[in-house]
Amino acid sequence: MDLRKLKTLIDLVSDSNVSELEITEAEGKVRIVKGLPAQAQVYAPAPVVQAAPALVADAPVAASAAAPAAASAAQVKGHVAKSPMVGTFYRSPSPGAKAFVEVGSTVKEGDTVCIIEAMKILNEIEADKAGTITQILCENGQAVEYGQPLFVIE
Repeated sequence: MDLRKLKTLIDLVSDSNVSELEITEAEGKVRIVKGLPAQAQVYAPAPVVQAAPALVADAPVAASAAAPAAASAAQVKGHVAKSPMVGTFYRSPSPGAKAFVEVGSTVKEGDTVCIIEAMKILNEIEADKAGTITQILCENGQAVEYGQPLFVIE
């Protein structure tokens, strides 16, 4: 599901009396739940407070680490699978569970390779090409951007 369609659905839910909407398509499943404004205020500050010290303290390191990753992504051989959304990258379905894929894993088009959590929704990300995973470019629990390289598939 593309981001424009997702944003339109979110806007429709927020502007209507509908409190919950769930849509299943070939690309995946989306569930939108409208909460009370007070709930949004309670949940929003917590991640910011926890993440702020690490981001401030490690900002130069993170920027320098991101540059080689971007440069290496441009030089890799094979297909680069990119994030279809902004969120948190998870390699396994639950903490302590086996990762969906490892370096050297063979995947078919449509196989689940990771989960990206966005707005408390766990979105299964599928391989868009068949092949072998040669690189995993994100760490478990890492925040990812739209279009950020996740895997290299040869």
